[in-house]
Amino acid sequence: MIREINSKYFVDMLVSGANNLINHRQEVDDMNVFPVPDGDTGTNMSMTMQSCVPGLRANENTTVAKVAASIANDSLRGARGNSGVILSQFLRGFKKAFADSVTCDVALWAKAFKSATDSAYRAVMKPTEGTILTVAREMSECAVKYAPEFEDFHEFFALVTDAGNKALARTPELLPKLKQAGVVDSGGQGLMYIIEGMYYYVSKGKIIELLEDNSANTASAAQTVDEEIRFAYCTECIIDKNEKGKSAFKFKSSVENLGDSMVFVDDDDLVKIHIHTNEPNIVLGEALKIGSLASVKIENMRLQHNDIINSKNDEKAEEPVGEKTKYAFVSVAAGDGLVAVLKDLGVGAIIEGGQTMNPSTEDFLDAIKKINSDNIFVFPNNKNIILAAEQAAKLSDKNIIVVPTTSVTQSMSCMLVFDEEVEADENKSAFEEVIASIKCAQITNAVRDTSVDDVEIKEGDYLSIVDGKIKASEKDTDSAVMAALERMVDEESGTISLFSGADITEDDAEALCEKIEELYPDCDVMHTVGAQPVYHYLISVE
Repeated sequence: MIREINSKYFVDMLVSGANNLINHRQEVDDMNVFPVPDGDTGTNMSMTMQSCVPGLRANENTTVAKVAASIANDSLRGARGNSGVILSQFLRGFKKAFADSVTCDVALWAKAFKSATDSAYRAVMKPTEGTILTVAREMSECAVKYAPEFEDFHEFFALVTDAGNKALARTPELLPKLKQAGVVDSGGQGLMYIIEGMYYYVSKGKIIELLEDNSANTASAAQTVDEEIRFAYCTECIIDKNEKGKSAFKFKSSVENLGDSMVFVDDDDLVKIHIHTNEPNIVLGEALKIGSLASVKIENMRLQHNDIINSKNDEKAEEPVGEKTKYAFVSVAAGDGLVAVLKDLGVGAIIEGGQTMNPSTEDFLDAIKKINSDNIFVFPNNKNIILAAEQAAKLSDKNIIVVPTTSVTQSMSCMLVFDEEVEADENKSAFEEVIASIKCAQITNAVRDTSVDDVEIKEGDYLSIVDGKIKASEKDTDSAVMAALERMVDEESGTISLFSGADITEDDAEALCEKIEELYPDCDVMHTVGAQPVYHYLISVE
């Protein structure tokens, strides 16, 4: 009977869970709802967990509290993609629950599981059921409900693991798109591989071995939904409570409808809130009702901007070098041609990545450290990278604004309208107008047979993905491009830009452009060799 676990036991559980996820990461990647070769929830979560292992080993002979603190910090910095960021917030919840604990029993584990789930839900402005959140919640509810009936950690963990697998199996009933694709939620599956790996150690007394060909040394892509920014002021404050230990739920309720992108942390003696709002004065007024303001930060997001990195400098440089500039820019991109265009447009720092290779929070922080600028714009250029970029912005003390670009073509258009002579708010407004007006598409191959939004898809087909939605499935690249343009070009369109991928010859691309010019004589057709992976063509219409 296992009544209590110590720090070494806790570390071995976590390492076993991480190894189990890494060994199954390809299976999780393949659960991508869209049948495109950029699904990488498994890889993102694996790399997030793997980033924590050195810190775990360094703390295995301390306390469970120190182990929890280590994984909370390391997972936040190593988080990749939305799934990795949510996982990092889940792990953060253990830190709060374990506090100063030396060891952990069943009752404390149930409390920690509940704290982890609450932390993950708080990290998402609009939680969606049928996802990793549902799986975590149902496990934590089971843990809290049945903990009083158990002393044996083994029996208790078996029950909680079973509850998680049952919750995972129900995710397609909660999210129709999962049922249509014939998969369970990939983030939930990733979490269950971690939990099952931990349970394996509890039941067998040994760590699941890491398969040699399954080291998580690559990154890829996942899916998220980013929201249009409608609120101007990024408002953050830390409040020292008047009454230690008193819940700040009433304060949270009074301000959560005043904006979006809210992150709320309620500890015993302080509250931290981050919210995008048009009424920061009301937020601060409500804050003063529960305590004193320890710190306040309000930024007009139309005034925030990015910076230039001296890319020739040592990657690990801690201090920015060179003469300070007014503006600088950081962009995510993959493909020599895309990188060259961004640099020509004035982007000083390129973080290698994008589809199938999501940068981590730490990658953004490393780039930001080298920048000597008053205002730093960050272009994630992928829906799945925005959360990691935003986490980096919160961890940095520099003036950083994450522009929620979902395509590298959007960041290029932003750079074309950038004006160094005008104030930051004018540039930010121009960026917002560009992002709203540009139409983007990607052409890639289907990795399995399926049906999405009434489009019948066969493995190997060429998919036309327009503004994030699959619109057509064709038998060749040219037909897929034409199908995309048919849905993008209208009487107001003036420019069609194509960026050919690494597997497209320049002759084939030029021949395609000639066809497009014949079909759309009123549009300027521009071709650039992007050399990007995964996507045969990136297309923008303005």
